[in-house]
Amino acid sequence: MPKVILPILSAALLSLPAFAAAAQLTDVESRWLQAGASVLAYAKQQQLPIDIIVQPQAQPGAVPLAMGFDGGRCKLVLTMRGNPAAEDVLRTVPAAQRALMIEAMTAHEVAHCWRYAQGAWHSVPSGFQERTADAAQPPEIQKLTQELRETRREEGFADLVALAWMQRSHPGQYAQVYSWLQQVRAAQPDSHVSHDTEAWLALASNGAAFADGATPFEQARSLWKQGLQATE
Repeated sequence: MPKVILPILSAALLSLPAFAAAAQLTDVESRWLQAGASVLAYAKQQQLPIDIIVQPQAQPGAVPLAMGFDGGRCKLVLTMRGNPAAEDVLRTVPAAQRALMIEAMTAHEVAHCWRYAQGAWHSVPSGFQERTADAAQPPEIQKLTQELRETRREEGFADLVALAWMQRSHPGQYAQVYSWLQQVRAAQPDSHVSHDTEAWLALASNGAAFADGATPFEQARSLWKQGLQATE
């Protein structure tokens, strides 16, 4: 069975009951897409090149929602079928709040697409001084260390965008989303150091930390720069 590939659609269309059947989506996939519909509609307004890909093959333990890049386009990939752990990240969240957390996760992934579309993927601001590599380490270790550092920076930026989106869209529930995101990051095993975004989360404990900006991406950028200094 081929994977289902959908161009990014409007929030109105994603909310239609017929959409799931037409696109051959499961109830879980439909629920996640509907929860993230407002973010996806905003991404469309910003002309971000996003396609939605639904993986039909069972992939137990796979990341349920992820952003990839191919051919100049961003690919929001849902891997939920035959994946019992797909919603583990929501296990401690009250049912009434789960859609909110899925919306935050969608904003996080869209932030990755924004960086990619801006041609800024793995880049740092002008004037930022990176830590020099440890020449005593083998080249392959130096390369891995740099890759982990670059991934961590992107994850930090994306977490801040997710929070900026929450402050703009659901300011009254910012604290719940922030607390949950902190818990998710704190619970990660040591092997996930590339997703350690504590330095950035510490700067956004209150939604008021985000200055006014035209987009959540721009709002996140200032705090992200501050966090970069802390990680070096």
